[in-house]
Amino acid sequence: MCGIFGIANQAEASRLTYLGLYALQHRGQESTGIASSDDEQVYLHKSMGHVADVYDEDTLAKLKGMNAIGHTRYSTAGDSSENNAQPLMVTMRYGPVALCHNGNLINAVGLRRDLEAQGALFQSTSDSEVILHLLARSQESDIVEALRETVRQIQGAFSILLITKDAVIGARDANGFRPLCIGRLNGSYAFASESCAFDLIDATYEREVEPGEIVLIRGNNLRSVHALPSTKTSKCIFEHVYFSRPDSIVFGRTVQASRDQMGRLLAKENPVDADLVVPVPDSGVAAAIGYSAESGIPFAFGLIRNHYVGRTFIEPRKAIRHFGVKVKLNPVRDLLKGKRVILIDDSLVRGTTSRKIVKMVRAAGATEVHMRITCPPTTWPCYYGVDTPTRKELIASTHTLDEICTRIEADSLGYLSLQGLLQAVKAKPNEFCSACYTGKYPLEFADIIPDAKEAERQLDLWEESLKKTS
Repeated sequence: MCGIFGIANQAEASRLTYLGLYALQHRGQESTGIASSDDEQVYLHKSMGHVADVYDEDTLAKLKGMNAIGHTRYSTAGDSSENNAQPLMVTMRYGPVALCHNGNLINAVGLRRDLEAQGALFQSTSDSEVILHLLARSQESDIVEALRETVRQIQGAFSILLITKDAVIGARDANGFRPLCIGRLNGSYAFASESCAFDLIDATYEREVEPGEIVLIRGNNLRSVHALPSTKTSKCIFEHVYFSRPDSIVFGRTVQASRDQMGRLLAKENPVDADLVVPVPDSGVAAAIGYSAESGIPFAFGLIRNHYVGRTFIEPRKAIRHFGVKVKLNPVRDLLKGKRVILIDDSLVRGTTSRKIVKMVRAAGATEVHMRITCPPTTWPCYYGVDTPTRKELIASTHTLDEICTRIEADSLGYLSLQGLLQAVKAKPNEFCSACYTGKYPLEFADIIPDAKEAERQLDLWEESLKKTS
């Protein structure tokens, strides 16, 4: 779920990258970093925290040069620490090289074990560092050819950016799990996880980096190499359900259009007689508008989100029950009192947050609360960028629909069908990965399942992230 941005041949490269990361903050709130280059060397600054807190004028002034890449991190492999903040930078035969990675490598554990046996020294616990070690061991004289050799050894989900002294390079796995697009600004090129980053800097969206493609930008020149055969795409459908901002173009389609259609189809599949359609902000808003339009039931912002709550907010566990949800969301009592309410949310993971929201709406005076979810039940873990390692923690894998409805204390519960979700994103046959709903994984894996403690941490991260702004 990380956000990556890069730009080449721009005098304000580091500042433009800062703005690009600002637009991609929703994709990761743990740490951020920028690497820049000026034909002489690569400069780096990274730290824990949000984009607005990590950089200032003095910091950006030290990130010299016409090229830059940046990263906002949401950890799915490796702990949340400054050592794992990206970009990761090393010096090799190609000079200094820095890397940003969005995704998860499913064979990283085995590759790391082999590299360490050969004497490699790792500075982080991130799977991303494996890519740099493999790149450094290549005997190819051309870095693009070395990267082609490297990406043929790694498996899983990766959209990556690299920076050298004079170039910015983007690459995407053959399945195209995670998004990466190309834009133009004043004759030069930029990369971003989502097109909303281009909007902020007045760049123009051009196209996606194709699955299996490597794109090198040096000056105003673009060099494309198809390094991996792309016989089957597996684009993450959850990008349109939750991850991406509604104003972005992702996988060639606007997210807003997908979510509006999800809401309309949800209304057709799961109608209910009610007075108000209320989104769980922010990711439920577009779908709630679609649900309202299709059903004819009025839309209202019955829940207001506090946008100034970060992950570090300390909850007094015993002093105030349900404090975590209440500090993020507050009901508009005058709107909800005496009403039959339909709550629209993007997903339901363990059910704990949904239960608290339902109880909050009831306490505000709603006479009925009906929960509607804009995707199918999440019943299987994801290993391609959002780790949910144990099925037992996913409520839909162990409970029936009626049991979940009882658990969250709603009057009714309805999910959008997989067929409806695929229709909403205008999916071509076998275009998207939907393993989290079906258990049908496009890539096999054997060595990536973490221990129980790590599994619990990843689930906590995911459930918390699901309430972040999209």
